[in-house]
Amino acid sequence: MTIPLTGVALPAHADLVRALAAFGYTDLWSAETNGADAFTPLALASAWEPTLRLGTAIVPVFTRGPALIAMSAAALAAAAPGRFVLGLGASSPVIVGNWNGIAYEQPYRRTRDVLRAVRAALAGERVDGTFDTFTIKRFKLEQAPASPPPILLAALRPQMLRLAGREADGAILNWLSAGDVRQCLDAVANPDADVVARVFVCPTADADHARRLGKLLISTYLTVPAYAAFQDWLGRGAALAAMHERWAAGDRAGAAAAVPDEVVDDLVVHGTPEQCRDQVQAYLDAGVRTPTIALLPTPEASDPAAVLELVRRLGPAGAG
Repeated sequence: MTIPLTGVALPAHADLVRALAAFGYTDLWSAETNGADAFTPLALASAWEPTLRLGTAIVPVFTRGPALIAMSAAALAAAAPGRFVLGLGASSPVIVGNWNGIAYEQPYRRTRDVLRAVRAALAGERVDGTFDTFTIKRFKLEQAPASPPPILLAALRPQMLRLAGREADGAILNWLSAGDVRQCLDAVANPDADVVARVFVCPTADADHARRLGKLLISTYLTVPAYAAFQDWLGRGAALAAMHERWAAGDRAGAAAAVPDEVVDDLVVHGTPEQCRDQVQAYLDAGVRTPTIALLPTPEASDPAAVLELVRRLGPAGAG
């Protein structure tokens, strides 16, 4: 499950987090855009629930220095021994440049360099030297984790997917259908790699609601250059051409309306909670080790009790 849930205050997640293991969930993964940072929700969850695996999906490699990323990861690894996974990624020009005032340059090299520096620091090594995108002088963690946490890379296209399979412990995928998984795994080219996929799930029988929301999200996310190129690589370029044309013209509503229903149905799981659970299972069957649900708002879940029941029905134990 992805936390925080949309529209739910961070402290109000305690009861939900404590219930998830009984519902059959294994993991909590955070995101970092313009809400909570990636680490704080997991720090709270580590105190609320002692068994769930905790992961960041993702920490941008531009908005913190490698030393600070290593320090935060080491702290969470200490708070949740053996249960923390550090997910790193290039993020986007909007988050890095527009919101944080940092130049978004050489994202592949920056991601590779941060991966190498942070991995060395978490292993207890002194990091000292010049990388392609930065120089670090004599940094060493005061308390390196006894067991360094795995590091996964958010990856969308072959070069980054290969890096995830070659130098990281696995890949984090996003905005893909179950039918797209094999193409990504072939690019990772490492059968031992951990593969996490964020799956957008709108558990409602109101298909019109799910498609309206899905079109809005797709027009917002998949017009980002990296995501647009990813969808081109997956073969959806022609289907999304009208969306891109209207977005480029400044017609945001027209861009959302131009997203075909079949693209929404491909990329956003929707239906009853039981139907959604079966669709999420298809990602596992395709080779994803951990499908991470990003729960979207539904008309049926208007209060905390209803959300909790929806999450229960959607979870693996809901079939029992």
